[in-house]
Amino acid sequence: MKSRNLVLIVVVVFILILGGCGCNGYNKMVNLDEDVKKSWNNVQSDYQRRADLIPNLVSTVKGAANFETTTLTQVIEARAKATSVNVNAENLTPEKVQQFQQAQGQLSGALSRLLVVAEQYPQLQATQSFRDLQVQLEGTENRIKNSRNDFNATVQTYNTTVRRFPNNIFAGMFGFSVKQGFTADAGSEKAPKVAF
Repeated sequence: MKSRNLVLIVVVVFILILGGCGCNGYNKMVNLDEDVKKSWNNVQSDYQRRADLIPNLVSTVKGAANFETTTLTQVIEARAKATSVNVNAENLTPEKVQQFQQAQGQLSGALSRLLVVAEQYPQLQATQSFRDLQVQLEGTENRIKNSRNDFNATVQTYNTTVRRFPNNIFAGMFGFSVKQGFTADAGSEKAPKVAF
């Protein structure tokens, strides 16, 4: 009878320890998942700030005589595409993050072309509103970079926790899966050629 009680006590203690580890691991994964969502929302907020600045920039540039309309059209179209790609923080699959990143990259490229073309218009460069918008865009690009770095750090912490034993057992049971962070744009590993 005593050995039976001892076995029962050992089993109950084991179940309590396993349950405690499971609850602790689950709660930690929930907290980290919420951190990833918050970081993703910050990334989207900074991209939205950039998208909100673009109409003002386009309006300012339109005021320059003979400005290239194709460049403006490309910026407007890239902005529309970038703002139409919505990725929910609940579903950060590699494909969706890549799609979001690609749309934002196209917008960055169109903005860069616009600013390069704008340098050919001294009267535009001389306007205070254009210079102010350039400074705001530069600051926003820095915010985006920082938000992306913070997001990647948060995703790394989350992914490490989800993949680590014994959390990986509970992660699979409760639907916590590895999330995708931002990666470098294709071709960015090659330095641009500068010719004088």
